[in-house]
Amino acid sequence: MTARTLVKNLAAAADGPATVSGWVETVRDQKKVQFVVLRDESGAVQLVHPRTDVEEPGSDPLATTISGLTTGSFLTVSGELKHDERVKLGGLEVKIETLERASTALDLPIAEDSSIDKRLDWRFLDLRRPEQNLVFRVQTTFLHALRSWWVENDFIEIHTPKLMASASESRAELFEVEYFETKAYLAQSPQFFKQMAQPAGFGKVFEVAPAFRADPSFTSRHATEFISVDAEISWVDSHEDVMRMHEQLLVAGLTAVKEKHGAEIEAAFGVEVSVPATPFPRIPLAEAHRILESRGYTVPRADGDLDPEGERRLSEYVREEFGHEFVFVTDYATGIRPFYHMRHEGDPSLTNSYDLLFNGTEVSTGAQREHRIEVLVAQAKDKGLDPEELGFYLDFFRYGVPPHGGFGMGLSRVIMLLLHQSSIREVTYLFRGPNRLTP
Repeated sequence: MTARTLVKNLAAAADGPATVSGWVETVRDQKKVQFVVLRDESGAVQLVHPRTDVEEPGSDPLATTISGLTTGSFLTVSGELKHDERVKLGGLEVKIETLERASTALDLPIAEDSSIDKRLDWRFLDLRRPEQNLVFRVQTTFLHALRSWWVENDFIEIHTPKLMASASESRAELFEVEYFETKAYLAQSPQFFKQMAQPAGFGKVFEVAPAFRADPSFTSRHATEFISVDAEISWVDSHEDVMRMHEQLLVAGLTAVKEKHGAEIEAAFGVEVSVPATPFPRIPLAEAHRILESRGYTVPRADGDLDPEGERRLSEYVREEFGHEFVFVTDYATGIRPFYHMRHEGDPSLTNSYDLLFNGTEVSTGAQREHRIEVLVAQAKDKGLDPEELGFYLDFFRYGVPPHGGFGMGLSRVIMLLLHQSSIREVTYLFRGPNRLTP
């Protein structure tokens, strides 16, 4: 391994010898002195070389090398670290003694003003931007905090298959793939398999893994492959238990992000990370419609669900009334929920389910699941599904299963809304959509 000091650690180092490695961000090749801004994964530092070839051009090999550096080339530089308040970039610089070029970059094909599609074509270069580096450090901290909360609360991590022998709920939005002599489907979610952990006696489970939707949407919040954050717990009395678990988990994640990256996020994105108070506001779907209509907006959808504009306006109301970035919209109608959501006792037109909105956009769906086999079969038939095709799933409920519930949440949507970005393309490492399969 190259013996190097990360740029972020230079400030705490004493003046003296230092070695740094990274890529060239800018070169200022002046007559008497040369400056190079070198960036690594942790930050940027100014390198300086006083020229000795002013009187005899070509007599300073190091100056010649620096003059030939291209933006993006990777270097290892050793020299003398000096703290100097006059240096705008971090108040320190490294006087170059030796420079080793690991690789030379061609002229970069993208610039700061390139379109997002152009930047995605060259994603490995786009990711060099400090803001992009921060996005994925924030994501790492967020996920680590979620996983720590789960583990501390005795959840079991599972890894469910993404190749399925049959459609999970229906054949809508499924990718079909060749599988030896038959067909397989890419999983839309781990829903059935995380429910399988309940009759297995696991109690509480979680998974962070890819999911796939053959949805030809080109919106800022849709992708054909995304990371789904899922949890399922046994012995719930209603979807209220799931919501309590969900909000505690998010508080843990956002607390960690604020503590570790709050100042960086504000500097890079102009966003102040806030840790939400619990409990999150809860608004039944029917009441949400009444609120929207009282504020001059009628949702145009025929199925009774909220549309994106309705979500945005409801979230505005919640910010005004509760000072909150999150809201649980609860008690969805049976007609717009899958067959395995438990229906209200005494009112089968409603389900024990919710959507979670964050800063105006839906990021998650959760529910109490129906665990009574005879009711589950009847609800599947109500949805026009053939119980025979659901045989492997229905078997979970024939040999004893506790009341249970859980949620699935889109990771990229959460990070997008947390950082107030315009599209999940900006916060997805390598985006997949209807017209993008590369890089």
